[in-house]
Amino acid sequence: MGHAKENAVFVPLNIAVLTVSDTRTRETDTSGDTLHAALEETGHRLADRQIRPDDIYQLRAQVSQWIADAEIQVILVTGGTGFTLRDNTPEALLPLFDKQVEGYGELFRQLSYDEIGTSTIQSRAVAGVANRTVIFAMPGSPKACRTAWERVIREQLDARHRPCNFVEMVLPDVASACGPRS
Repeated sequence: MGHAKENAVFVPLNIAVLTVSDTRTRETDTSGDTLHAALEETGHRLADRQIRPDDIYQLRAQVSQWIADAEIQVILVTGGTGFTLRDNTPEALLPLFDKQVEGYGELFRQLSYDEIGTSTIQSRAVAGVANRTVIFAMPGSPKACRTAWERVIREQLDARHRPCNFVEMVLPDVASACGPRS
């Protein structure tokens, strides 16, 4: 398990939150609320927050806009990762990635197994990097958002976390705990 490097400092990132839902509104978006609160409690900044229906092209359009925005370093997507006909988040995101973060989905499912048992196989959580923007997609429940944030994403967005984190990649001029590998 990783740990913090003593002389590295926390670097706040600009994070956009996208809720994928055909039914939620800003007033009923508890998963978006969970991610918004978590990122701000950690010290990051909410750059934008949107709700989009589970439509491949609307999702790609919104995420592409954020990927092209140099002021946004991270995108958190909640919802649309299951197997129903309207669950299209992976299909929308995967073509946008320059590189896929292979281990994220596997680790998320391993951690959520302790919470929901074998139902975790119905999660198609994915992550990737596009234009120096890291993108994490997770299921649409607040509990799944907390698991993803607290047990995976938070440390990976902390410049003090070592042996490695994503901060140096999204902000290459920032010193992080990664440093040279030996």
